[in-house]
Amino acid sequence: MDAFAAIADPVRRAILEEVARRPVRVVDLAAQHAVSRPAISKHLRVLAEAGLVTAEDRGRERHYGLSVAGLAPVQALLERLVLAATPVTSPSLDALATEVRRTSRDRRTSPHPRQETA
Repeated sequence: MDAFAAIADPVRRAILEEVARRPVRVVDLAAQHAVSRPAISKHLRVLAEAGLVTAEDRGRERHYGLSVAGLAPVQALLERLVLAATPVTSPSLDALATEVRRTSRDRRTSPHPRQETA
C-alpha cells in the first residue's frame, strides 16, 4: 500500500500524529483510541508496509515511531499543489523591480560607499 492510501483512514492519521510525538506501543495507542489492540496492530502493519512507521523491539515490547522518509511523496505532492495554487503575482514582481531600480540608482548617485565611523 502506498502512503496516500495508508493515510486515507482517519484512525491511521491519528496514529501517525501519536508516533510523530514519541515512540509508542500498541497498548498505548489502544488506550487513547476507541479501537481494539488487534485493530491498532493492523493499522500499524498497513502504515509500516507504506513506509510510514518503524518498529523497534525493546525487550518484550515493540515501540513504533514515525518514518519521516515515508512521508516524502505526500510532502512533494503538497508542495506542488501549494506552488501551483500560489503563482508569483505581477504586483510582487513589480515591487521587486522597483527595489532593484531604487538600489541601482542609489548606488550610482552615492559618491562614496557608506563607511562606518569609529
